[in-house]
Amino acid sequence: MSIELIHLRKLLKILYSEPGQRTSLLRADIREEIARESGENGGGGDFYAPFWSDAKNHAFNRLDLHTATENRIGGNPRRARLYPVLRDGFLEWWNNNRRWTNEPFQEVDAPHARHSFNGMGTIKVENMLAVLDAGDERHFVYPYFCEFPILTDEAARVGLWFIGQSLPQHPLREIRILDVMRGRTYSIDQSPLQGNEEDILTRRYRATLNDWLRLRTEYR
Repeated sequence: MSIELIHLRKLLKILYSEPGQRTSLLRADIREEIARESGENGGGGDFYAPFWSDAKNHAFNRLDLHTATENRIGGNPRRARLYPVLRDGFLEWWNNNRRWTNEPFQEVDAPHARHSFNGMGTIKVENMLAVLDAGDERHFVYPYFCEFPILTDEAARVGLWFIGQSLPQHPLREIRILDVMRGRTYSIDQSPLQGNEEDILTRRYRATLNDWLRLRTEYR
């Protein structure tokens, strides 16, 4: 099933949505899988990928995000509502960070992983913003794009813990999760791990897998 190979951000969205919304998300996922199995194009690609590519290029002075966002909307009017919100949230966060230094940030290789979790599925950690600052400190920023649900402290802790498990070669102090629309980052300094993150993820992921299987029987 598709939820057994899933991006961390999408999984967090599903796990922390209200019950009715979670059911709708699972049904949409099931329909997409059925379409793929039938040889149809079950999805329209990653809605957020073009924006995030532009945001990363903006960070390294390769383009202007305002202009890029206008061009993206011109190419696809479906982006007209959310892309400006994503842009403003990203720029609020980025400009607040840039305020403290005039030194340029250097782009470094972004780590990525597909990490198997407790026999339930494989969770993908990909497409991070990776920078080296003027003090030779590395920062790896994982984006959470969703309008709803807003990323909670618990969801952020679970996400940070999982990224740490997926990328053990990188100290967790280097990792951030960015709630892009709200321009807010989460780190272990702000959201210290409590030691129960694996249990929370196990419980929520298993319940979601069971719900997916139950709903899937309605589509036979």
